[in-house]
Amino acid sequence: MRHTPARPSRTARTTRTALSGAAVLGLALTATACGGNASPGGGDKALSGQSLTVAGVWTGVEQKNFKQVLDAFTEKTGAKVTFSSTGDNVSTVVGSQIEGGNAPDVVMVPQVGVLQQFAKKGWLEPLSKDVDAAASKNYAKVWKDYGTVDKKYYGLYFKASHKSMVWYSPQAFSQAGVKPAKTYEEMLKSGRTLSDSGVPAFSVAGEAGWPLTDWFENIYLSQAGAEKYDKLAAHKLPWTDPSVVKALTTLGKLYGDKNLVAGGGSGALRTDFPESVQQVFGPQPGAAMTFEGDFVGALVKDELNKQVGKDAKFFPFPSVDSGKAPVVSGGDAAVVLKAGQNKKAAMELVKYLASPEAAGIWAKQGGFISPNAKVPASDYQDEVTRQAAKSLTDAGNSVRFDMSDQAPAAFGGTQGAGEWKLLQDFLRDPSDPKATATKLEAAAAKAYRN
Repeated sequence: MRHTPARPSRTARTTRTALSGAAVLGLALTATACGGNASPGGGDKALSGQSLTVAGVWTGVEQKNFKQVLDAFTEKTGAKVTFSSTGDNVSTVVGSQIEGGNAPDVVMVPQVGVLQQFAKKGWLEPLSKDVDAAASKNYAKVWKDYGTVDKKYYGLYFKASHKSMVWYSPQAFSQAGVKPAKTYEEMLKSGRTLSDSGVPAFSVAGEAGWPLTDWFENIYLSQAGAEKYDKLAAHKLPWTDPSVVKALTTLGKLYGDKNLVAGGGSGALRTDFPESVQQVFGPQPGAAMTFEGDFVGALVKDELNKQVGKDAKFFPFPSVDSGKAPVVSGGDAAVVLKAGQNKKAAMELVKYLASPEAAGIWAKQGGFISPNAKVPASDYQDEVTRQAAKSLTDAGNSVRFDMSDQAPAAFGGTQGAGEWKLLQDFLRDPSDPKATATKLEAAAAKAYRN
């Protein structure tokens, strides 16, 4: 398999972008209170005296909350667990650790492409029958599929993101007399009504390319369907396919309407992700809606001090044409390294991570959604997060992993290059979807050959 340079998962990337946005917003990120977090207890301490190491991209509040999950595992089994952050470049860091003889036992892998790369390199231990059984019991099959390479199950998805959410200001909607849309055309129509009432419809985060890939993916999944989505994600379908041109044309209806996009395309290209949230929910609103994942809620709550569910609500990304409403996700998977020192304890940890108990510990802290369908709704902090988690798990096998996170970084994950740059160019001038599709295919062909 080709070497695909690692890049942060969208979950990690957006969280880190949001955290860095504190400087932009001039607000400090505050951690969620740590109460209500009883350890699972009741374990037989079968791993007492043993130790294992876990690596992942998480820092700050995410790392703190994940450590609470690891502490609960220690309380249950007696195994001492040490966590270290790899930063965003997981592949390079883990590769160096393996070469240096100090590989971690478990890695939380933030991207399908990186998981596949690790498996092809022979770095991964297939997960045990117990883990497989737990995953089959608690997860939709699609999540196991994304953790499987060459028919071997390597990755247990523990944390997910729901990236098919349109966040809106209830106040702006009420003033304009509009309601959440069920179809894309309804959404554009409501957007024009909002604009007529004096507030632009959408704040679009175009300063980085990744939110624009999410716009395209949701439209494409609904309009073209899951089968073509999977083929395009694997580059088994060219970006010049009529279905891509059609999706770009549909997206261009929004991007090309200055009444729908705050500041027009040029203004959107100067708007980063935290600013797009601030424009809707900040002290001086400049738009009624913004589109992105469940992680918007953390910015609204922790940085803008607004109440999610009251000051900020969401509706599912609407269906396009006659397609189904899309559910696009990202996530972090636990894998066991062959080069680790304690595979027995590592497998027990991954088995624990497959339980609703483990996911519930982080869910109670906030900033977390699990693909585990057995996590009780009451474990999530607020109604909005409960709705997002339910939407994700109710989607079952129709969930699709973020397409750009499945691509080589040169195409789907590099600022100023590939899909990111070409969709930024399209935002600036959406008048020729066919020409954009041709450029996307040229960039994809080059990246996938590498």
